[in-house]
Amino acid sequence: MKQIASKLGFSYCGISEASFLEEEAPRLEEWLSRNYQGKMSYLENHFDKRLDARKLVPGAKSVISLIYNYFPEKDLATSDGYKIAKYAYGKDYHFVIKEKLKTFFEELKNQIGEIDGRVFVDSAPVHERAWAAKSGLGWIGKNTLLLNKEMGSFFFLAELILDLELVPDGPVKDHCGTCTACMDACPTDAIPEPYVVDGSRCISYLTIELKDEIPKEFQDKMDNWIFGCDICQDVCPWNRFSKPHQEKEFEPGGWENFTRDDWNELTEEVFRKVFKKSAVKRTKFSGLKRNIDFQAD
Repeated sequence: MKQIASKLGFSYCGISEASFLEEEAPRLEEWLSRNYQGKMSYLENHFDKRLDARKLVPGAKSVISLIYNYFPEKDLATSDGYKIAKYAYGKDYHFVIKEKLKTFFEELKNQIGEIDGRVFVDSAPVHERAWAAKSGLGWIGKNTLLLNKEMGSFFFLAELILDLELVPDGPVKDHCGTCTACMDACPTDAIPEPYVVDGSRCISYLTIELKDEIPKEFQDKMDNWIFGCDICQDVCPWNRFSKPHQEKEFEPGGWENFTRDDWNELTEEVFRKVFKKSAVKRTKFSGLKRNIDFQAD
């Protein structure tokens, strides 16, 4: 299992038993009751599936969690222009990783025989960070992202949920200690307490998920981010161990030298051409334009 993962370019592979995430249930319920999901109403759906892999894949016995690095060679957010989160520099990760997961699944079938299961990459109600933590790939940090001692947090998570009984890996301990760097650095106060993120105040939410106008209270607090945000990751001490990825598909595709004026004068035609296969497409042209205009005001 872990040899196949390594061969396909995954940095880590961990296994957990497909069961009910008992500790996560009250946390998720409390988080939703505070309306920290903002207008992401889809997070209120499929509560049971988020907490029990067997509801997603009947007969599931194991969850295989995988880490795929996306840390870039060059941080483009250090320039004076507008900023895009590192995960969206290149081709949309859904496509890149989904292909690898399909190959993974086929390889397993070739070696073991008929297996039933599904592959996921941020595409269904899978509580992926909880499964990854349960399988020992890292611990949930105070910014609620999975942190790995060897590589920080600039990586994607993916899963295979299978009807295959495997020996599970155990969790690792929390290494955040007394550090509050992520909480202190967030310009919109989106981390009101350790291990809790108010999604409705997060810059990633405001620039991607929110379809309405960005509330005026966030004017001058967006720090030039126009798609996503990396602040709580950039300041995390564990990310000093991040190493550049080896995935050509994640290289920037034509916007990396844009000046502030280029962004301000962006047309729909250029948007479609430059972000054709990018995750940035998710905002649509109108959404990205809204984000740029909000910073420019």
